[in-house]
Amino acid sequence: MILSIESSCDDSSIAITDIETNELIYHKKISQELQHSVYGGVVPELAARLHVEALPKILQECEEYFSKLKAIAVTTAPGLSVTLMEGVTMAKALAISLNLPLISVNHLKGHIYSLFIQKDEVLPMTILLVSGGHTQIIRANGLNDMEVIATTMDDSFGESFDKVAKMLGLGYPGGPVVQEYGLKGDENRFDFPVPLRQSPNIEFSYSGLKNAVRMQILKLEESENGITQQDKYDICASFQKTAVTHIMQKLKKYFKVNPPKNFAIVGGASANIYLRKEIDDICAKYDAKLYLSELKYCADNAAMIGRVAVEQYKLNDFSDIENIDIQTRVKKL
Repeated sequence: MILSIESSCDDSSIAITDIETNELIYHKKISQELQHSVYGGVVPELAARLHVEALPKILQECEEYFSKLKAIAVTTAPGLSVTLMEGVTMAKALAISLNLPLISVNHLKGHIYSLFIQKDEVLPMTILLVSGGHTQIIRANGLNDMEVIATTMDDSFGESFDKVAKMLGLGYPGGPVVQEYGLKGDENRFDFPVPLRQSPNIEFSYSGLKNAVRMQILKLEESENGITQQDKYDICASFQKTAVTHIMQKLKKYFKVNPPKNFAIVGGASANIYLRKEIDDICAKYDAKLYLSELKYCADNAAMIGRVAVEQYKLNDFSDIENIDIQTRVKKL
């Protein structure tokens, strides 16, 4: 078995995965959403302190499996440096004390392999990765053969939801609450500009849309009646429609030239129902098979890290314990 650790942001998680069967033997995650919600976003130093408390508590539940472990895996990139370090420190200690090899896992590959938790991998595949830090189209031919086809120029899809929620005082994380508010709103009330509508390039941008929402909120707040609850519902609905429309316009350009046989959406923001519906429609149009992670594995978790680690273990892809590096960003997969 492989014990995997995830601490790239604000989720403390440990999993144990069977190498031969891909079976998820154990998995637990402790979220920090409540502690960060008062700040409207993740506070790195607070997240690191909470990892120090949570990870050892989870690890205690795993001691019965220590004798069966063949390796320790840990997220090393990308993520917040102070939180990544907490997971890496624990992984090093375990690897040394149990005399086991250490596997360094790319967090983005983890999201891709969340599709294959307790399953065999299905590659090649084209993937849309949408999270709080990334918006990318990735062509994955194999574990070590992945290419980023398109990415965001500034804010990510998930981050824009968090920012809109913060501007409206709706708390953190923003994705679920904006989606919930959008269900009660008129998505056609506010005509927010679709980013890069006229650009022929397949790339993403959310800073302009975020600013347009900010200006509309200020306008409503300065009006005679102020901003109402229905205004908030309508802003969320209109923003969500525009944010998803932007992705779909770029995907349609990509599908037209490179229609994929297999397509997937992964990452924390892939849980958005509005986006899933639009993706389902375009896949049906182009006869592409759509793969989705279970909702419980969309956000950061150690189960997806363990699933990648199984493949790396089979390739003897181990890291030097003394020289393992963490990275806040990665240039390639």
